[in-house]
Amino acid sequence: MRTTFVLYCSLALLATAGTASAQDWTKSKWGVNDEIGAANNMSPEVVVKAAGLIKTGKTYALGIETNSKTPAFPPRTFKVLVLQPGQAGGNGLGPNKTTYNDDIIEGWVGIGSQIDGLGHIGVDWTYYNGNKSTDFAAADGLKKLGVEKIPPIVTRGVLLDMAAYYNTDVVKEGTAFNTKEIEEAAKKQGVEIRQGDVVIFHTGWVGLIGKDDKRYNAGEPGVGVEGAKYLVSKGVVAVGADTWAVEVIPFESKNVFEVHQIFLPMSGTYILENMNTGQLAADKAYEFLFVLGVPKITGAVQGIVNPVAIR
Repeated sequence: MRTTFVLYCSLALLATAGTASAQDWTKSKWGVNDEIGAANNMSPEVVVKAAGLIKTGKTYALGIETNSKTPAFPPRTFKVLVLQPGQAGGNGLGPNKTTYNDDIIEGWVGIGSQIDGLGHIGVDWTYYNGNKSTDFAAADGLKKLGVEKIPPIVTRGVLLDMAAYYNTDVVKEGTAFNTKEIEEAAKKQGVEIRQGDVVIFHTGWVGLIGKDDKRYNAGEPGVGVEGAKYLVSKGVVAVGADTWAVEVIPFESKNVFEVHQIFLPMSGTYILENMNTGQLAADKAYEFLFVLGVPKITGAVQGIVNPVAIR
């Protein structure tokens, strides 16, 4: 089924260019030189207000472990090699026999808990703020829109427990979260979505990892096209979920990763994938201080991350 899905994506990509016939989205409201998109919605006032959400001091790691068995969108793979340089034969360094381990990562960055930078997805080779692929995408790193440009994301986080909304442990694949579902879930929890927020959906999907990887990779519940536009209209900084793509799969139409297009190139809204939301949902922690420092890897498209929620 995983192979079928990949083939479907390849064939359907031809339909994607029609997603945005209007080109007004190619000009950022934050100026022609802007490279951080919706992160502009985080003002000092937003940060101070979000810090006031800390009442108990309890912290939640939102990242999952990343290793060679972590399922990922093909052909992505990942492994760690541990070496002891200069210590062949069991010898240490110097008379005090200092020994050490070093590690090498061989793999793709888009695995496990990750943030999609604004240089990740485009529409017909045009990316955020009208940047053309031929002008900034190079094999040795992006010349614009790299993740090193993303400022610290410190703001109010909102969890929408869609598993509770649908009264299930794991929301069924193909279930789309659009305006109706998002507003009803928020109202049920007594929260509202505000400008500068990071909104994260809990579906129970990440709990399939290691138990049913085939199902995990084949589809997922997630944000629909209308829901994506709604969230963008609210001025959120990022949208995340405990799924590998955040958006609903199978897609709502023949367009491929259309929600990614709405978020990244069209509005500069970041995507947080494979978030570990189980404990937040169990504690009914629906709003919290969200803290994320993105790895400063120059020219990188994505970043493996471990955001922290603090209550």
